[in-house]
Amino acid sequence: MATTLILIQLFIVLALIFIGARVGSIGLGIYGMVGVFILVFIFGLKPGSLPIDVMLIIVSVITAAAALQAAGGLDYMVGLAAKFLRKHPSHITYYGPITTWLFCLVAGTAHTSYSLLPIISEIATNSKIRPERPLSVATVAASLGITGSPVSAATAAVISADLLGGIGIELKDILIICVPASLIAILVASFVQNHIGKPLEQDPEYQRRVKEGLINPEKDAALMEQMIKTPSKYAKYSVLAFLLAVVLVVIFGSVPSLRPTYEIDGVVETVSMPHIIEIIMMSMAAVILLVGRAKVTDAVKGNVFAAGMNAMVAIFGIAWMGDTFFNGNIEFFKTHIAGMVEQYPFLFAVALFIMSIMLFSQAATVRTLYPLGIGLGISPIALVAMFPAVNGYFFLPNYPTEVAAINFDRTGTTRIGKYVVNHSFQVSGFITTIVSIGVGYLIMSILY
Repeated sequence: MATTLILIQLFIVLALIFIGARVGSIGLGIYGMVGVFILVFIFGLKPGSLPIDVMLIIVSVITAAAALQAAGGLDYMVGLAAKFLRKHPSHITYYGPITTWLFCLVAGTAHTSYSLLPIISEIATNSKIRPERPLSVATVAASLGITGSPVSAATAAVISADLLGGIGIELKDILIICVPASLIAILVASFVQNHIGKPLEQDPEYQRRVKEGLINPEKDAALMEQMIKTPSKYAKYSVLAFLLAVVLVVIFGSVPSLRPTYEIDGVVETVSMPHIIEIIMMSMAAVILLVGRAKVTDAVKGNVFAAGMNAMVAIFGIAWMGDTFFNGNIEFFKTHIAGMVEQYPFLFAVALFIMSIMLFSQAATVRTLYPLGIGLGISPIALVAMFPAVNGYFFLPNYPTEVAAINFDRTGTTRIGKYVVNHSFQVSGFITTIVSIGVGYLIMSILY
């Protein structure tokens, strides 16, 4: 009887995740909260832990990033990247994804890739390189940047006090394992992708578009010049301020002894890393607006702020529902799954991958499944190595960055296949996921 009830609960949870994902925007949060209502009021489960730290970190980081966008800092960074990429057009399949990865690693959000994807596409087209090659890897690389960024919501979720942060995992552990693992995975995927598909000029779809006048190679150079704007000096100041904030987060995260302390009833406590991130990023948002001479009203109107707030609402509902379900039935999972997961730990990485396809959010996936991993006794450092598995939402080509990449490729080489799942991002996605986890385990075995 107990098993039947748990299966019914699981069906409801998955159904609400599916509905929320289909609705989009804040739908995940809304329908996740419906799930919390059903689990608590109908099945009598204890409400799980609210992901407060994660939500507040998202607010603080997105506020700083939105201020940077309002000050023109993002445009300035894109301009620098574009100039670099134009100097190395023949290596766009390598440099394009690496540049995108670095952007997202620093900014903590994949949405910064929207500015780079059209530039990568145009440089590849001008160089007669199949745009699908760099675009497919770059789109996936944006996600890998999140699972290694010191200021991303997903990383914040991992190191929060009620997850791995409470059992000894620090920000430096994620940086040591995930950053090199992601970089190696991107290089491997770029190498493989460089040999996939016909050369651009032999591609039937490209030939058709040129013949019909849909593509005019002579106008490409002019189009590129329009993309690269000359920013004001204040935009440069805003970028320096944002980078300073990121550096401070990395320093305090890597060297715990530098964090401020306070005393309560004779006991000296150290300020937690989530609080450090929140304080630094929100404070630096004020500095960015000041030195960048930007308006607060412009910051909240940008797409970065909107995307961040959508993510916060989604995590609020979906993560609370997941935590309520798994912790409410933790003894069942320990009894029936613990032995299997301990013997084959990679199965938990598979579960993370599948859940991320449904949730469309790394942070929400972490908040939903990592409590189960901890409860099953999986090594905390192994959970760090599995972190890139939460990037599985490339599997279905309906994530905004994938849709954007397809639309930015005027040659038509980046596309969705007849069977939907046979799309341009599938090979790069699986290669980067498998390689990054494998390299992460290698680094773990050597250093820990």
